[in-house]
Amino acid sequence: MEISGIISAIIIGIIIGVLGRLVVPGRQHIGVLLTIVVGIVAALIGAAIASGLGVADTKGIDWIEWLIQIGLAGVGIAALDRSRARR
Repeated sequence: MEISGIISAIIIGIIIGVLGRLVVPGRQHIGVLLTIVVGIVAALIGAAIASGLGVADTKGIDWIEWLIQIGLAGVGIAALDRSRARR
């Protein structure tokens, strides 16, 4: 992976993390940095899932891939929020 790919993954991860945080109702007890990490991981896993389903490369905006990534980020944020709330 080139440096431009890493930078774009971080930027997309930030966007995915913020959108995933907005999907989860209520107040979350995780920090911004952890939200970004969850977003980056969700973006990478979501891209792999979309590629496996054959919906990653479409003409125009890849809406299905974005929805998969945002859904994964929402699940990751909710899971981390619940694990932190138990402590």
